[in-house]
Amino acid sequence: MDLESFSRQLEASGLAEKLRGAAESPECRRLGELIGGDKLAAAARSGDERAIKGLLSEILNTEEGRRLAGRIKDAMK
Repeated sequence: MDLESFSRQLEASGLAEKLRGAAESPECRRLGELIGGDKLAAAARSGDERAIKGLLSEILNTEEGRRLAGRIKDAMK
């Protein structure tokens, strides 16, 4: 599945709005401050799987990251 199809499916299901809510949360803003907001986006654009995994590991090792992961998990239900 390509990114555009995935995006359309998220929008149609209503999950996109829930994920936007999580992305705008205080936890997510704080994580952006902690890791430098553009690092994850740059890693994703580059397709560097090792960099993405490293950043996600760094994020999930923070309290904010664990709370955000919980919000995303809840949104996906």
